[in-house]
Amino acid sequence: MTAAPANSSTSARDLDAEFGDSDARKYAYAFDDLMKVFMMRSFKKYAPKGRALELGCFKGEFTRLLVEAFEDVTAVEGAPTLAAELEKRFAGQAKIHCGLFEDVELEGKFDAIFLMHTLEHCDDPHLVLSRIREWLTPEGQLFLACPNANAPSRQIAVKMGLISHNAAVTPAEAEHGHRCTYSLDTLQRDAIEAGLNVASSGGVFFKPLANFQIDKAKELGVIDDEFLEGCYKLGEVYPDLCATVYLVCTR
Repeated sequence: MTAAPANSSTSARDLDAEFGDSDARKYAYAFDDLMKVFMMRSFKKYAPKGRALELGCFKGEFTRLLVEAFEDVTAVEGAPTLAAELEKRFAGQAKIHCGLFEDVELEGKFDAIFLMHTLEHCDDPHLVLSRIREWLTPEGQLFLACPNANAPSRQIAVKMGLISHNAAVTPAEAEHGHRCTYSLDTLQRDAIEAGLNVASSGGVFFKPLANFQIDKAKELGVIDDEFLEGCYKLGEVYPDLCATVYLVCTR
């Protein structure tokens, strides 16, 4: 496992602290793991074979899907505690680097790069996307996904007065390392400004409820797997109203 550099402009951030739960906000819900499965379903129709790179892994639920789909997987995680856990979990299955995307040095090029719910945590998204462009093979693809500012659950929160506007970064989100909240148009803007070509775009999972509400409703039996499948299929019709917006980008 490669150690994180000490001279990065973002090295002052405590990435181990950012992924922990707080009184204001739980970091991850059961719905988050479900979304990773839905995202992989959406990307399978595009994803090439070859070398895969994941940037930002949390506890490795998406990494698990990648090692099932690719024979050669590299992963970069900035939080040392998480990187150490990933090293143990995926020993012999994936090469794990602990470092910041702005600084980490990687060998060779990649056919598929996955940046899942991570760009919104970056201090310099343009720098990160520019580096990713250089890591792609000539025919390689970047799969870029972010939580959607325009998800119905978030728009409802605005109407309730819980947040000021769709793209707001709440204090709890900022505590967990969020630097911005993307919609499909602003995500496309940043990708294009970084020199990437947007080959395709879309959304994953129509989102009528907040994460904690979906978890609770599922626990109580108010909603079931068929309802969740319906939300996934409806998201293909209304990408701008999904939990996640995504781009498929090339060099």
